[in-house]
Amino acid sequence: MARHRQLHLGAFMRPAAIHTGAWRYPGADPHANFSLEQMRRSIRRLEEAKFDAFFMADHLALLNMPIAALMRSHTVTSFEPFTLLSALSTVTERIGLIATASTTFDAPYHIARRFASLDPSLKVRGPLNIARPPQGWPVIVQAGASPAGRQLAAETAEVIFGAPPTIEAARSFNADVRSRMAAIGRTPDTLRYLPGAFVVVAESMDEALERRATLDSLVHYDSGIGSLNSMLGFDVSGHDPDGPLPEIPETEAGRSQRERMVNLARKKGLTIRELARAAGSYSGFAFVGTATSIADEMQEWLETEASDGFNVMFPWIPGGLDEMVDKLVPELQRRGLFRREYEGRTLREHLAFRGLPTVSFRPSPARSSDFILR
Repeated sequence: MARHRQLHLGAFMRPAAIHTGAWRYPGADPHANFSLEQMRRSIRRLEEAKFDAFFMADHLALLNMPIAALMRSHTVTSFEPFTLLSALSTVTERIGLIATASTTFDAPYHIARRFASLDPSLKVRGPLNIARPPQGWPVIVQAGASPAGRQLAAETAEVIFGAPPTIEAARSFNADVRSRMAAIGRTPDTLRYLPGAFVVVAESMDEALERRATLDSLVHYDSGIGSLNSMLGFDVSGHDPDGPLPEIPETEAGRSQRERMVNLARKKGLTIRELARAAGSYSGFAFVGTATSIADEMQEWLETEASDGFNVMFPWIPGGLDEMVDKLVPELQRRGLFRREYEGRTLREHLAFRGLPTVSFRPSPARSSDFILR
């Protein structure tokens, strides 16, 4: 049985809808990524549904794609996370707020000051907390599937976002990170693993499959091949689009994305054109079905310790988000798998963490000193 009876749900909102064909879907808001009104509406609906958190990812630059690809996609860029979450904090009360911040181009001091500056406007909730917030400690969120990423998660993370292709892969990853935690003396129960899940809900399975097929058909090849090259870290646009994927060398690109695309091509015998459509249409793990069938699957993930919940990605905005809130969440609540009301006021309380982690520094082969949570 799972360690926690109920699921934890985050909303992946950068981009607002991750599918590159989402802006063309009937009824979708093509400007959702830069619509403050739409973002406010979305977070209010998510808070009504008692989601744990609203997550705003970020990139340090435009995606490394040709202009033709950038022009065909709505997932290229979006609001700056600190600015957006500051605005959204004024229209919400309890939902957690998570943002990506990088010290690649900023000194750690500047990042810390931005978090601290947001603190008063956020009423010190969520992970955007610095000096002595009510939850006592900012919730540290990490993503990374490489051996180094897993070790970093074991040492420092309280929440992990991941992209496993199957429930078996998720279960293996979850067990591996927790075993690494135990090896350094950290309690495995101080972690929540929330894999990304693309969710398409409908009244029937046929309708759900039709919606997914419609979305996929709206991906332009220029956009798809740009997404594929970005995921592979290797340009395959010079190869025959109707031929097989060539051998892909190891690169600095995200390991999990590259492996997922290569495995998909080999397993299904996809051409580059077909793989490009898959890349643009979101090729990661997806729940497609009715509220009942998806709840069945999510329950299996929870009860077999494949995850503690999910970081949900919506197929289009606002309809795809509304279907999740109005159909799937009530079914999860009916089964006792998801809360009906918030029991606390902070993200740490939503995640059912008991007390605060203690902190120490420990030498590591990879780094001269490590920030260790216990």
